[in-house]
Amino acid sequence: MTEQGKDRTGGATGEGRPPQIVSGDLPGVQPSGGGESLFTVTVALVANGLLAAAKSVAALITGSASMMAEAAHSWSDTGNEIFLLIAERRGQRPRDDEHPRGYGRSTYIWSLVAAFGLFSAGAVVSVWHGVSQLLAEPEETSYTINYVVLAIAFVLEGASFVQASRQVHGAAQRWGLHPLRFVTWTSNATLRAVFFEDFSALLGLLLAGGGIALHQLTGNAVFDALGSIAVGVLLAFVAVFLMRRNMQYLLGQGLTPELRARVLSSLLAIPAVDRITYLHVEYVGPTRLFVVAAVDLTGDDREPDLARRLRQVETEIEQDDLIEDAVLTLSFPDDPALEP
Repeated sequence: MTEQGKDRTGGATGEGRPPQIVSGDLPGVQPSGGGESLFTVTVALVANGLLAAAKSVAALITGSASMMAEAAHSWSDTGNEIFLLIAERRGQRPRDDEHPRGYGRSTYIWSLVAAFGLFSAGAVVSVWHGVSQLLAEPEETSYTINYVVLAIAFVLEGASFVQASRQVHGAAQRWGLHPLRFVTWTSNATLRAVFFEDFSALLGLLLAGGGIALHQLTGNAVFDALGSIAVGVLLAFVAVFLMRRNMQYLLGQGLTPELRARVLSSLLAIPAVDRITYLHVEYVGPTRLFVVAAVDLTGDDREPDLARRLRQVETEIEQDDLIEDAVLTLSFPDDPALEP
């Protein structure tokens, strides 16, 4: 919990605070580290912008299909990073009367647009160009230029991937998860996008380099074209995966049973809460949760006082930095209590 919470208009609340609900013990809903994510996206943007220009020049000089696919890959990644920067800024806007649960889901919208850009501008163009080269007459190419550009690209992409991996490994270690599992399920869409885009970029460079090397060794340009197609297929796989994850969060990604049980235990630890008969928790943005619960409060208050206490408990729950909105209602007397 923070020292001061927020009421429904964003102001400070009182000093009373419930036990920490999510900040510090729930994998996948940890504080997002907005500054670190922004830096990670910026590093990827600079690296991909430089590489896109270099690969485009190399592709035009050498006529390599694999290099052209890599150029398309880097240009799509560059555009994607711009969308991810927009996603970071839009998603961090505070909630208001028109959006009582904040703007966090806009992060998934812009991340979805970025993933679709990776598919259309990267995967489709790479496959199309590779197929075109299979049907075209082979041309002379300069292998040295391609190898130099690929080597520089590997260094720059590697630097971007190291930054994304450092953020992923740090968070995964805190929550005791394997890094790949963490980055797959984290609600931080921009971190997931940069990590998998950089990872696919490194694999794409190996595929492109392999196609160019086989072309040089055999004299058969088919391998270069197949390298382009392989890069496109790789990008399509990553793009579909990212689009699917963002769609799941847009539709209302819920917590796993284990995490839901932890949230339930923390809510039951609030002194004013006697029992809970209904609980719904879902993501409404990166590391932002929406909580709906039917509760039975302690004591035997009159109706006006009961309504006032219910609102106070909601406000206390919302003091947690990761709770965007909490809505409580009263339980029916005969409803069974939920157990963690």
